Amino acid sequence: MSGGERSKVRRVVLVGAVIGLLVGAAVAPTVWDRTTGPDGSVAVVELHSTITSDTASTVIDNLREARQNDSIEAVVLDIDSPGGAAAASEQLYLAVKRTRQVMPVVTSVTGMAASGGYYTAVASDEIYVTPASSVGSVGVRATIPTGGVPAGEIVTGPDKGSTATQTEVRQRVESLRRAFVGSVMAERNASLTLSANELSYAKLYSGARGVRLGLADSIGGVDTAISAAASEAGLSDYRVVRMESPTPNVLSQLGLSADADGTASASATFGNQGVETVHYLTLHGSVAGPKTEVVANASA
Repeated sequence: MSGGERSKVRRVVLVGAVIGLLVGAAVAPTVWDRTTGPDGSVAVVELHSTITSDTASTVIDNLREARQNDSIEAVVLDIDSPGGAAAASEQLYLAVKRTRQVMPVVTSVTGMAASGGYYTAVASDEIYVTPASSVGSVGVRATIPTGGVPAGEIVTGPDKGSTATQTEVRQRVESLRRAFVGSVMAERNASLTLSANELSYAKLYSGARGVRLGLADSIGGVDTAISAAASEAGLSDYRVVRMESPTPNVLSQLGLSADADGTASASATFGNQGVETVHYLTLHGSVAGPKTEVVANASA
């Protein structure tokens, strides 16, 4: 090979090397991102309100989205709720239980997880509380309208326009109570120090006392719960995705809603607006509503 040909070959090799370096520099960040990016995501699902069919539907939808999103590996429930409608609370419990079958679910009680709020939390793998937060109030109540069939109405059967009798409502409340207490006993069996009878008194405990009684697992905030959920999912590097709950109005936060005349009532918030029916509630605290109320908390 002549000297000119060798020189030409060297130039071709040099140009190829330069092109290779440029291509490598362009591709390197992408490769680096793929090798050093997060392993997955932890979704923080908020429940910061009384539990109604609407607020429960939002949380249930968020949990479903988390299960169906391939990048989400764990869920943290951020709960601050006094509870609410019994049926909606049961649906939340089942939705959390369903999600726990797919990925780790850890609860952080950032304020209160009472009654239906605790029913939601108890289905998770772990429950973290702060010392001043509140947990418990495992009980059920029902509010019964005091009126009968309004004048001027015609009904097709004797019970069509009336509410259930107090005996019938008490039986239903007792059935709901047994289901609630039974779920708590089953989910917290390994750590709970309260008997079913003691649990049925529906006491609300501080977070610190709740840990001692086995209603919760450990003291810690949201960040601690996120770390625990990520660890259970095997994530060492992860991003956090927050799924916020809708912001309720002031009356809704109290478990109430405004009727057309401006007065507050439970029926408008918990469903059947404008229709007087029995409302079954897993709700801590007082409620403005019908005068007749049936509770089932203290029987075994």
